[in-house]
Amino acid sequence: MSWDKFFRCYVGDCVELMRKMPEKAFHTCVTSPPYYGLRDYGVGGQIGLEPTPEEFIEKLVGVFREVRRVLRDDGTLWVNIGDTYATGGRGGGGSFMDARSDGAWKGKSAVTGWRSAPQGMKHKDLIGIPWMLAFALRADGWYLRQDIIWHKPNPMPESVRDRCTKAHEYVFLFSKSPRYYFDHEAFKEPAVGNGEIGTGVGWNHSSKVDPRDVRAERTRSKRDSFKRGDSKRGQPIPGQAYGTHRAERDESAWDTNLRNRRSVWTIATRPFKGAHFATFPPALVEPCILAGCPRGGAVIDPFGGSGTSAGVAVAHGRKAVLCELNPAYAAMVPGRVHAVVTSITKN
Repeated sequence: MSWDKFFRCYVGDCVELMRKMPEKAFHTCVTSPPYYGLRDYGVGGQIGLEPTPEEFIEKLVGVFREVRRVLRDDGTLWVNIGDTYATGGRGGGGSFMDARSDGAWKGKSAVTGWRSAPQGMKHKDLIGIPWMLAFALRADGWYLRQDIIWHKPNPMPESVRDRCTKAHEYVFLFSKSPRYYFDHEAFKEPAVGNGEIGTGVGWNHSSKVDPRDVRAERTRSKRDSFKRGDSKRGQPIPGQAYGTHRAERDESAWDTNLRNRRSVWTIATRPFKGAHFATFPPALVEPCILAGCPRGGAVIDPFGGSGTSAGVAVAHGRKAVLCELNPAYAAMVPGRVHAVVTSITKN
């Protein structure tokens, strides 16, 4: 176990570890499970190498069932998950498990060794893992509240000529109960322009702008920006609709430089030095933790990986508990947490 006063990283199977934790101990869970059939992390008991997508989903449902037990009744679950194609488009004959057993691709993309599609799927099919998981968790009792698109402006290049380059993943928001903790003020993002609707670009710490700092800088919105004439009906500024301006009216509560966050978040991926696997960026985790966990609260991540969720939690005054199956990855967590905290708090 790696720990300090703000976070702990337990090494082992996440389900077994969570079974030893008290009920209703955490405000939110922010996590990113392994891709299905993508990589062998070289440790027994790992999730992601199941023979079929259905078995993979069943394993994840079991993990999040235990997450639900340790979440408070007003808790939330944020899951970042990517999709997988049924075949890598190579060869014929054999099975995914046959290709995996020869050890030739250990630590590499499993897709390169996947020679036939899982039962019920065709060559080159997109499996639909994110929505399979979303529907399975909903059926298991979770409230499926939101599908969020993580748009990557710097996606991994692909040598494909018969489809688009994949440039997005999903983040699903689930809740344990119909009413749950959600700090919508902390979740807001800066509005773009002077009262105009901007494109869906999410806030992140690299912009050096905290939505709560912008809150104090109030400006008039569209409905207060009409040029007044002699009549009660104001003259519109070109491009704006007709409206009535009342000079004596106080600024309304929603006349701010902030808006409710949109469901498409444009956030670049970021490499993690020393890791040979993808990590979800701190900017993707920040809105989830700010909305789902109050300051002083606790966050859990059953797939601790490189410790990103813990770093973001600590930087924003929350505590965090991670579970990580691979001891080698767990050993990197303290350094990663420190790096994430520094990147967020240095400015």
